[in-house]
This record gives sequence, structure tokens and C-alpha cells, in this order.
Amino acid sequence: MKNNLPVLRAERRWSQALLAEKLGVSRQTVNAIEKGRYDPSLPLAFKIAALFGLAIEDIFLPEEVEHGRRDA
Repeated sequence: MKNNLPVLRAERRWSQALLAEKLGVSRQTVNAIEKGRYDPSLPLAFKIAALFGLAIEDIFLPEEVEHGRRDA
């Protein structure tokens, strides 16, 4: 799943370690989410969205939508 987490984090000048601390997860988890190797649980996604003051869909974008395909 594509996400804007690296951009949002960089805008605030937060390291992966600082973001991880704020979320209560490991830096490796933040890295994996940013690189799209790990999709966060729904509770973690809500926590991330709340931390940045955004809706989940403003941070996370499903691959289908990213490539312009919507199967709705």
C-alpha cells in the first residue's frame, strides 16, 4: 500500500525513530510501513492519522487507486 508517511514525517523533521516513539512501535515498523512492505493494523493506521491530524485516506492509498484503477 502506498503512503505519504515519509513526506509527512519529513515536513515535521521527525526521524523514523521519533515517529516510532510517538506511535509506540519500533523504528523498523515505521521503515517497513513507509516502504510499503507492511500494512499497519487499523488501530495503528488511526493512530498515525490522528498524530498527523489527517484522515486515514489522506495518508494511505490502495495500490488500485494509485494506478488509476477503481473496481467499485
